[in-house]
Amino acid sequence: MSGNNDIGAVLQRLEATIASRKGAGADSSYTASLLAGGPQKCAKKFGEEAVEAALAAVSGDKNHLTAEAADVLYHLTVMLVQQDASLSDVANALAAREGTSGHDEKASRKT
Repeated sequence: MSGNNDIGAVLQRLEATIASRKGAGADSSYTASLLAGGPQKCAKKFGEEAVEAALAAVSGDKNHLTAEAADVLYHLTVMLVQQDASLSDVANALAAREGTSGHDEKASRKT
């Protein structure tokens, strides 16, 4: 494993690992079992982890929050891979929003 802990590099390695589990037997790894469970299982687990991260955020415990945030990023990436979406797709969506007011961007999605 590379010593590069840059968030982009870590997420790219994570995405590649998750993608390598797609199509594997559900009993071969936790990731494979999530992917085999389809979008419902992936979304349910992501939602659970997001709630746990939100609760950790209000606890005031930075270590707990960062651990839960890591779980959220992992499960988000599983959900993306399961749907044949990529972190690059997410990066492109974020880049397209740069320089746009959050209020304006949100309003544009309502039409």
